[in-house]
Amino acid sequence: MPKPPAKMLAVSQIQAEDAIRTLLRWAGDDPDREGLLDTPRRVAKAYSDWFSGYALDPDAYLARTFEEVAGYDEMIVLRDIEFESHCEHHMAPIIGKAHVGYVPDGKVVGISKLARVVDVFARRLQVQEKMTAQIAGCIQTVLKPHGVGVVVVAQHQCMTTRGVHKRGVSMVTSQMLGSFRDDARTRAEFLRLVDVGAER
Repeated sequence: MPKPPAKMLAVSQIQAEDAIRTLLRWAGDDPDREGLLDTPRRVAKAYSDWFSGYALDPDAYLARTFEEVAGYDEMIVLRDIEFESHCEHHMAPIIGKAHVGYVPDGKVVGISKLARVVDVFARRLQVQEKMTAQIAGCIQTVLKPHGVGVVVVAQHQCMTTRGVHKRGVSMVTSQMLGSFRDDARTRAEFLRLVDVGAER
């Protein structure tokens, strides 16, 4: 597990667990009863996993590229990248899939690294629109391809388990940069390849 960034070190493990005990009391339960004795420790451990993206640099995953691609210059698409995130408004889960595509300009990156970039941004408090833009922006900045396309399809538990309680609703966001924005044919090819309609 990576270390949290320095600004997060100001909060100790004990302080985090005390905060969870306070929430348990606020909810109306007794954090000292047998079933809840280890809950603060477990929750703090879960949070360190769910929000581990703050301690990671997404640019670093894209730093190693390959140029021996025999002149390949067509679109590369990695679809159905599953992710779990949490909304920054209610800290409720966001569960979904990301589809990422780019047109290389002489260099490509290992496909697992694209999935890791998605995970880094997902493992932070998020709004889906921002996460979509962050993924696309990172790929565009580091790889400098001709264009990037990102589509994210997700269900938000802040909408399904509270508030309006609407289940089966998916939110779709997209970010198109470079040739994906400027060239309608490139954009259409990408959207056909990711086939978002098949998510239903």
